[in-house]
Amino acid sequence: MTGGSRGIGKAIAGAFVEAGAQVMITSRKADACRAAAAEIGDGCAWAAGHVGRAEDAERVIDATLERFAGLHILVNNAATNPYAGPLIDADLPRWQKTLDVNLTAPLLWTQLAWRRALQRGGGSVINIASVGGFGTSPILGSYDVTKAALMHVTKQLAAELAPGVRVNAIAPGLIKTDFARALWDDGRGEKVAEAYPLKRLGEPEDVAEAALHLADDATSGWVTGQTLVLDGGGLVAFNRVS
Repeated sequence: MTGGSRGIGKAIAGAFVEAGAQVMITSRKADACRAAAAEIGDGCAWAAGHVGRAEDAERVIDATLERFAGLHILVNNAATNPYAGPLIDADLPRWQKTLDVNLTAPLLWTQLAWRRALQRGGGSVINIASVGGFGTSPILGSYDVTKAALMHVTKQLAAELAPGVRVNAIAPGLIKTDFARALWDDGRGEKVAEAYPLKRLGEPEDVAEAALHLADDATSGWVTGQTLVLDGGGLVAFNRVS
């Protein structure tokens, strides 16, 4: 579980542990990982690392295999959004960082998980994309481009890794996390929620339940290469919210 120390990643880790799984979470800060694992409880281990560094990814996956003697589910959740504004004005260093974390890292982690475990034992990969990948935005263009590409990577890898490994994605709308706080704090969220047919913003637990569904062969055993939109109906709203 990349990006597992807070927000959506932490909620998914907690839901998986509650369902009986053993989970390894990772993020850059050891203290945050340690605190999250302690809160989640037995069944959750942690190993700090930078999601975009190959050496850190190898170390975390090796630690997972050593701790749990296997790896069956990979959740690529970590993301960044260092730039807000028109894509045409994006500076290349921040554009590159967005690509490295949001797009290259999920491929890297999937490659390593495949080579070290999934190729032999099978399993499931879940990529956390975004509903923003279906549209355009005046301020989130860089982020949305990477998430659109991640959805296509999901389809490509689903075709390549079948039949042993299923690869799917979740595209959340606006979720109430610290990562997205600028989009929902100070009353902004109420305006967005009012435009959603279901009249509320998403919670991290909504994404966690969707991840459980996609990871479970009993409920999603014939599902691969798909993106599950989880946006309170935003994409189908009469006054569409992006």
